[in-house]
Amino acid sequence: MTFQPKGKHLIAGDWVGSDASFASQPVDGAAHDIANGGTSDVNRAVEAAEEAFWTYGYTARAERAAFLNAIADEIEARGPQITEIGTRETGLPEARLEGERGRTTGQLRLFAQHIEAGDYLDRRHDEALPDRAPAPRPDLRMMQRPFGPVAVFGASNFPLAFSTAGGDTASALAAGCPVVVKGHPAHPGTGEIVADAILAAIVKTGMPAGTFSLIQGNTNDLGAALVQHPLITAVGFTGSLGAGRALFDLCAARPTPIPFYGEMGSVNPMFLLPEALAARGEDVAKGWAGSLTMGAGQFCTNPGVLIAIEGPQTDAFLATATQALGDIGAQVMLTEGIANNFRAGRDKVAGTKGVQELLTSTCDLRNATPYLFATTGNEWLANAALGHEVFGPLGLIVQVKDADQMREVARTLEGQLTCTLIMDDGDRALAQSLMPVLERKAGRVLANGFPTGVEVSDAMVHGGPYPASTNFGATSVGTLAIRRFLRPVCYQNIPAALMPDDLG
Repeated sequence: MTFQPKGKHLIAGDWVGSDASFASQPVDGAAHDIANGGTSDVNRAVEAAEEAFWTYGYTARAERAAFLNAIADEIEARGPQITEIGTRETGLPEARLEGERGRTTGQLRLFAQHIEAGDYLDRRHDEALPDRAPAPRPDLRMMQRPFGPVAVFGASNFPLAFSTAGGDTASALAAGCPVVVKGHPAHPGTGEIVADAILAAIVKTGMPAGTFSLIQGNTNDLGAALVQHPLITAVGFTGSLGAGRALFDLCAARPTPIPFYGEMGSVNPMFLLPEALAARGEDVAKGWAGSLTMGAGQFCTNPGVLIAIEGPQTDAFLATATQALGDIGAQVMLTEGIANNFRAGRDKVAGTKGVQELLTSTCDLRNATPYLFATTGNEWLANAALGHEVFGPLGLIVQVKDADQMREVARTLEGQLTCTLIMDDGDRALAQSLMPVLERKAGRVLANGFPTGVEVSDAMVHGGPYPASTNFGATSVGTLAIRRFLRPVCYQNIPAALMPDDLG
């Protein structure tokens, strides 16, 4: 059965409308009128989340795990409908959305397992030493506790895994924090059906109605009202640098500043070292072209910049990459706005001094075709703007003079989500000299792979120094993400009857 959106917000268990609305912009099918939220909707949702926290924040870990598993069950039960509306709204292929749905339910179940294991609580105990001289030591116990209501901003490029029930929501709920999601206007129907699944799980498991709310909207004022609400205690965000920085500044300027966990993308540079280039440059060029254009290049880990030492082998690499990218046709982008920004970014790169166009084409409306440019190490070092992300299938190859200039280019990088080494055994010395730089620049360092696959696991780090993210000590993917919504509390000489159950 085709899902027909109500076009409303889900606030504390109720579907409610707003006086204002906006029209969705699907790739296929009819548009829908969607409620455009405002301050009153934010107030109602956040106040309900605060009230829910006094119950939800003190539930047993097994209860929260059952809730997370129930959300996953309800999403799976709506699988065909989610895929159908998701493809209509975003233009993403069915296989991509089905895979992303599996990732979404998988991370919900992973967090359920994680909190049941209990290691994330980081429990510590210093026993009392009443006879210690010169002063006795009290009994000290420490454990991680949830913050309170969390605001989450849905992402345009991942309508499931980074949106309504995505990693930010899953990790905050796992921690014990109620969540208020600002749905992304690019896929409001997809957000609504997932919110309906969460509501069903709330009812099924008896959680407070205010544990989760979804507010739809396409205005900057709505996002500002949400992060400035005095009862919001933390924010999870995936999106552009401009929007993320604006929200980050609002969080910092509050009378009570709060943490803003913004993931804002990067160029994810790849360093192609000489021995690997000589041995398998053609294969690397084809693989890079495929990674660069996957999903129309709309991944935050899209490897937009490749650095190699100039010479005949790099010239051959350029020729192969150009041919491989030229064989890839137009792809539909998520929104007209993203497509327009992609073309503006392309024009900015093309107009930069010292940049050579290797592959150009024509694209319009919501379509994107690949572009490839080349520059020298000198030009890169002279123009910091070349290191800015262009969201889409655009690649820039930086031809450096030698290994010394490659290291110099590495040192000038801004913060990145990923940095990659393509290397063979003969490149080990150069790779070793690059590693201290790359691990300082990125949250994840790869060897002989492409960064567009992000595993949801215990060891994954999806974050990095600014501007890749606003808090380089955190990750938005993997079980460590739960730490963003917890704080340590020390209990000194607290009677056992007053102690949290997890410390008993």
